[in-house]
Amino acid sequence: MASRMDCRSVSRIMKPLFVVLVVILLTGCLRGRPSSKPPVHLNPNMDSQQKYKPQSLSKFFTDGSTMRHPVEGTIARGSLNADEVYYTGKTDKSEEFVKKSPVKITAKGMERGRERFNIYCAVCHGGAGDAKSIMVEKGYIPPPSFHSDLIRNYPDGHIFNVITNGVRNMPSYKFQIPVKDRWLIVNYLRALQRSQNADLEDVPQNKRDRVIVVK
Repeated sequence: MASRMDCRSVSRIMKPLFVVLVVILLTGCLRGRPSSKPPVHLNPNMDSQQKYKPQSLSKFFTDGSTMRHPVEGTIARGSLNADEVYYTGKTDKSEEFVKKSPVKITAKGMERGRERFNIYCAVCHGGAGDAKSIMVEKGYIPPPSFHSDLIRNYPDGHIFNVITNGVRNMPSYKFQIPVKDRWLIVNYLRALQRSQNADLEDVPQNKRDRVIVVK
């Protein structure tokens, strides 16, 4: 008799608990569904905070400008360009242009340099660097050929500097082309120059008998 009473008591307790569990599970199915009601925020302070828009007027600063200058002598995190050669193309002390690119020549890097050259340079300088380009055909002032003795004798740092800062009617490309890509373009340009000014010594020994030397 006692055991029957215990079973009934347990049954009376379990039925409400089962109903509560089912309700909880059903409400969980509705979570994440679109709702027209605003979300409940226990701390709404961050929802409507004051802010300044660029170039707007400030009533807080005495000069009335919302856009502030960086603190003098400080450098933003990630903006320290300590490697003078890599970022300027010049030596640390003498301020002379470096002769060789600091970026190692690899097959992948050459392919990247070719791609960037064709995007940014070929439109004016031509795909072969000979100044025979679509811009020249449209009446643009012809740039110098990369295969002239003058440019072939430029140090790599000089060409990097021209890409960075521009020269004469050529604009600066420092905002369009990242630093590493500029050096990859320089490396590819050297390959272009060598392709148009190669000699017999550049041909592998086992293939030189196929070369016809024109004098």
